[in-house]
Amino acid sequence: MDTTDQALVALLRQDGRASVSALAASLGVSRGTVQNRIARLMERGTIQGFTVRLRPDLAGQGVRAVMMIEVRGDRSAAVLRALRALVEVSCVHTTNGRWDVVVELGADSLERFDAVLRQIRQIEGVANSETSILLSSGSGGADGKR
Repeated sequence: MDTTDQALVALLRQDGRASVSALAASLGVSRGTVQNRIARLMERGTIQGFTVRLRPDLAGQGVRAVMMIEVRGDRSAAVLRALRALVEVSCVHTTNGRWDVVVELGADSLERFDAVLRQIRQIEGVANSETSILLSSGSGGADGKR
């Protein structure tokens, strides 16, 4: 990706519904250039799709959290499969360092959240975990503002 592609991707991250005309104006290129670059980025798999981000309070997940998990021995593949099968798990990341896996999860109530935590901790191969409930979220810049 060259600098124009990088700038285009950054603009699409901010607003995936931005018109080709608006993108072209922001980048100082023609509409055709933007259309061709988006098509090429999609063909190469750089852009894998467009999505909708819902406000957490409207997404049916009143409680959101990040859970760090230590996996015992060679159980990583089985633990990852079990985690991905849970509806409340929105994203699974493998990592290095103290924790082997970081999971983003959400539930519609504290009771359901508690049940999911117990369910995850009972997965064979989960040695240890630490969970942080997300109180607020922002995006962009060091100050969380964009």
